[in-house]
Amino acid sequence: MKHLTGKVAAITGAGSGIGRATAELLAQKGCHLAIADINEAGLQETAEILGKYPIKVTTHVVNVGDEKAVYDWADEVEQQHGQVHIIMNNAGVAISGTVEGMSLEEYRWIVDINFWGVVYGTKAFLPKLEKSGDGHIVNISSVFGLASQPLMSGYNATKFAVRGFTESLRQDLEASDSCVSCTCVHPGGIKTNIAKAARHTASSEKVSGMDQATATKEFEKFFINTPEKAAKTIVTGIEKNKRRVLIGPDAKVFDLLVRLLPTSYQKIFTAGVKLQRKKALKSA
Repeated sequence: MKHLTGKVAAITGAGSGIGRATAELLAQKGCHLAIADINEAGLQETAEILGKYPIKVTTHVVNVGDEKAVYDWADEVEQQHGQVHIIMNNAGVAISGTVEGMSLEEYRWIVDINFWGVVYGTKAFLPKLEKSGDGHIVNISSVFGLASQPLMSGYNATKFAVRGFTESLRQDLEASDSCVSCTCVHPGGIKTNIAKAARHTASSEKVSGMDQATATKEFEKFFINTPEKAAKTIVTGIEKNKRRVLIGPDAKVFDLLVRLLPTSYQKIFTAGVKLQRKKALKSA
């Protein structure tokens, strides 16, 4: 998809962060937009930003973990815009805690949004992308879809799942000579609201030695990339039809680390958590 002018893109999680920044960059390129988020206030803020561009923008309050809601949204987008060329499954959440300490309900919550939301978005829009004659699917994984971290089993599981799903999807589309392609995106630390909005269980505090506020502050130190940089990399990935997109130097480091130390990297990350706990206990 070398030309985005006049195309129609649907984006989840567009109320802030990467979703908002990507929507604005696509708008600058003349792409019409159907933006969705569960946060109506944030969604309206994005719509106001996009109002200065000569494109059509529609807003939709959608819970991506709700299958019917996603399929209904896809139909609305087609009805309101006439066609759809791009779906960006970006909405996501995070939770920290040990496997023992996290409840099944917490696992179901993150899987419903981070994984099923991607599957629903892909399945609901794929037939419409096929009809357009020139479609592209963008699924957002993470650096945590490349390497696992202590206390992040739920997040890791969903982001690894998105990666596997998207890589298989790409092969399906190529094998069937489809006019649709797809890209899997692995952002490093991006300055978004995901850390502040993340759920932080008691088991996470016990292992890390940090309460939620402290953990969030420490985690945000690694947010070295901006949503605008992420958006530029994602849009370039669409235009160049890339299979995988790594965002930020930290993502490239994670990728290299796993290639060089496919199992030993786990010991490094575990040692880091233990060191952090010692520091936290010492300063308490």
